[in-house]
Amino acid sequence: MTSQPQANYFKSIMKPTYKLSLGKIMTTVTETFGVSRAFASGVMVFVALFALGVGFWFFYSAPPTTLTITSGPVGSVFYANAVKYAKILARNKVTLKILTSQGSLENLKRLGNPTYQVDIGFVQGGITNDADIRQLVSLGSVFYEPLLVFYRSPVPINLLSQLNGKRIAIGFEGSGTHMLALTLLAANGIQPGGATDLLDFEGEVAAQALIGNKADAAFLMGDSASPQVMRQLLHTPGIQLFSFIQADGYTRRISYLNKLELPQGCLDFGKNLPAQDVQLLGPTVELIARSSLHPTLSDLLLEAAREVHGTPTVLQRRGEFPAPLEHDFHLSADAHRFYTSGKSFLYRSLPFWLASLSNRILVVFVPMVVVLIPGLRLIPALYKWRIRLGIYRRYRALLALEKELFAQDANQRQKEFATRLNQIEEAVNKMKVPASFADQFYGLRGHISFVRGRLHNSNQ
Repeated sequence: MTSQPQANYFKSIMKPTYKLSLGKIMTTVTETFGVSRAFASGVMVFVALFALGVGFWFFYSAPPTTLTITSGPVGSVFYANAVKYAKILARNKVTLKILTSQGSLENLKRLGNPTYQVDIGFVQGGITNDADIRQLVSLGSVFYEPLLVFYRSPVPINLLSQLNGKRIAIGFEGSGTHMLALTLLAANGIQPGGATDLLDFEGEVAAQALIGNKADAAFLMGDSASPQVMRQLLHTPGIQLFSFIQADGYTRRISYLNKLELPQGCLDFGKNLPAQDVQLLGPTVELIARSSLHPTLSDLLLEAAREVHGTPTVLQRRGEFPAPLEHDFHLSADAHRFYTSGKSFLYRSLPFWLASLSNRILVVFVPMVVVLIPGLRLIPALYKWRIRLGIYRRYRALLALEKELFAQDANQRQKEFATRLNQIEEAVNKMKVPASFADQFYGLRGHISFVRGRLHNSNQ
């Protein structure tokens, strides 16, 4: 019959313990891997720091859910396209904030200013204006931006130089319209401060000035004027659309310009507008981003650009845009990859949020598993190898000593043998050996005692 104290003892050792302390964890690690407590502590600290770093990078590498685009004035083509982008990005739970601006030049200044909170923007080709663009990249050209020059005259004019001495609306300073107008007029000998009155009217204000005979000509582009304003001028009697009969020459002299053709009747077949083919000039508009733009958002923006700008119009073919055309800005590596091979498999096959999560797991945690787990297995192996080397080194010394016990001069060297044996035993006693090496450790001590016994017998 079991006594009460014995019963309590058996209950205490059989009762499961759920409390884990750091000491118990350390003991488990040292006994499992055969390492010292100091070594185990160092490894655990390293693993904890490594895990914290991986966790931080996992969350840090997540794509932001909000982007800011600098567009153009409300009602402009730039602004209208930004609104379309926002609707498409919203499908993937990404919010696109739209900042209005006066056009391409202001967009470029905002993007080039690191203190300004903006991520992307529309920039007309050819207006870098010596700005610092080292931290800016292009996601590609997204559409043509034709320059429409309307003028009031009873007879057609063929050369821009014929506008010398007239009142010309060239848009606000800071717009792409303003910069391109000055470039073209300068090529025809018309400079600010001369006989020609250059007005900073744009959009509807420029159109009304032309209709109300307060201006003789108006330069209009999509970064500052709406399509409705341009259609209004096309339907106004007495106002004509200028045709660049020297378009080929302009494109040779000004590399960022493209020759565009507006076919006869394409705007209104019933009224035959325009009444003849009209030659136009226009740069492409690039979607410019800061080089820090997240690769995933780059793909989303190009998908939106393909949806918005990929349809055919009177000036472009289906699928012509977006296009990897480089002018003043280098194409980003992410955009180059998108144009070459499209989106990655995960983003093609999974919803955006799930693809983003899966991609980060593959990029962050898989390398961690591949590197950390073999590393953690290698560290105990190296430590055990070091312990074994220490034990084997004492065994070699012990074997050498035992062998010398049978030499011819062994009787004269008994004191030397005893001293060496004591040194071996002292070195063994100072060894720090984990529990997993207890059998080898005590075996070594037993063999030392065995050799000591033989030495003692040889003295008798």
